[in-house]
Amino acid sequence: MFVHLVLIKLKPGVTRADPRVPAWEALFKALPPHCTGIVRLESGWNFTDRPIAYDYGINMAFATREDLAAYGPNPKHQDVVAKLREIADWIICDYEAPDA
Repeated sequence: MFVHLVLIKLKPGVTRADPRVPAWEALFKALPPHCTGIVRLESGWNFTDRPIAYDYGINMAFATREDLAAYGPNPKHQDVVAKLREIADWIICDYEAPDA
């Protein structure tokens, strides 16, 4: 299994009340039928107030490394990335994990 971990930080001045934020989240949550090989998708808003915390986390798993590689340039994924770029910055980590 190949994991795609994303931690998102809203840009200064952008809050969850900004209409672009729920619009982005809806596009993101609509991705799975358009992307091959997703075997797990978890996401959610941070609930702690620690200053080092990111605002939103995504934990996805793909069946194969090829599926994960195909996800990046997928046009639907790129639409989501373009919308996210307007409102947030993020970091990612892709790694191989034993099948659970």
